Amino acid sequence: MAIITLTTDFGEKDYFAGAVKGAIYSELPEVKIVDISHSISPFSIPEAAYIIRNAYGSFPKGTIHIIGIDSELNPENKHIAVKLDDHYFICANNGIMSMICQEIAPEKIVEINIHDKIESSFPVLDVFVKVACHIARGGTLEVIGKIINHIKPIINIIPQVNYDNTQIIGNVIYIDNYGNVVSNIKQKFFTEVQKGRAYTIHARNHKFNIVYKKYSDIVNFEIPEERRQDEGRGMVVFNASSYLEIAIYKSNGNTVGSASTLMGLKPMDTVTVNFID
Repeated sequence: MAIITLTTDFGEKDYFAGAVKGAIYSELPEVKIVDISHSISPFSIPEAAYIIRNAYGSFPKGTIHIIGIDSELNPENKHIAVKLDDHYFICANNGIMSMICQEIAPEKIVEINIHDKIESSFPVLDVFVKVACHIARGGTLEVIGKIINHIKPIINIIPQVNYDNTQIIGNVIYIDNYGNVVSNIKQKFFTEVQKGRAYTIHARNHKFNIVYKKYSDIVNFEIPEERRQDEGRGMVVFNASSYLEIAIYKSNGNTVGSASTLMGLKPMDTVTVNFID
C-alpha cells in the first residue's frame, strides 16, 4: 500500500490541505496519507528543506513526498519529481531539494511536463497529486517528465569556511516550536573544521564556548532542585538532527522566553564559529 506525505505552508485554517487529501483519496482510496507539516512559514524554502530532510528517512522506502511550498509554475519555477534514496519527491525546482541532494545524489530527476493536459491554478492539487498517484500505481518518472541533471541550489543552506579555516559562517534556517534556533551547521562539518581546537560561537551579541550533547547537560544535578536556576539559561546543542542549535533550557514563550525572542534571532541571521589555535 502506497504512502503519500504532505509538507506545505497551507496552515490549518484554509481548505487547501483537505482538498489535496480528498483528490488523492478520489484516485487512490486505499492509499495512506501522512501530514508531515502544514505549518511551514509562508514561502520559506530553507524551513521546508530542513523539515523534509529530517522527516523523510523515517518513512518506508518507496514513500512519495508532496512538498507544496512556492509551487506556482512560472519560467523560473518549474515542477520536478525526484527519485532519491528510494523515495520520491514532488515539488517546485526552487531549492527545496538542495539540502538533501548535497548529502545524497539523486537517482533520477525529471522536469514535469504534463501541464498541457491539466488546466490548473492550484498546482499542488492538480499537478502534484496526479504525479503522486501515477508513481503510487507503479508508473515511471519518464512518463510524466523529461530527464534533467541538476536542481536549483538555494543560498544559505550550506555554511561557509573562511580562507584559513579559522571560522565557519552559517545561518539560521529554522526556528522550532519551542523557539529554539537551528543553524545550517551540522555536527560532522563542525568537527571536520574544528580539528580539536577551542571555539567561540557568536549569534548577534551572544557568545557561547560550549556545545552540549543534550539539553539537560547544562544542569548540575548535585545542586538540590529547589536551588537550581537553569530554566531560561541560554545554551548550544547539536540537536536530534545533528544541527547546531541555540536554545533556552526548558524554553517557554509564556514564562522564561525562548532563544528566538530573548536573543532576537530570526531566520537567515548569521551564526559564526571562531576557532582558536
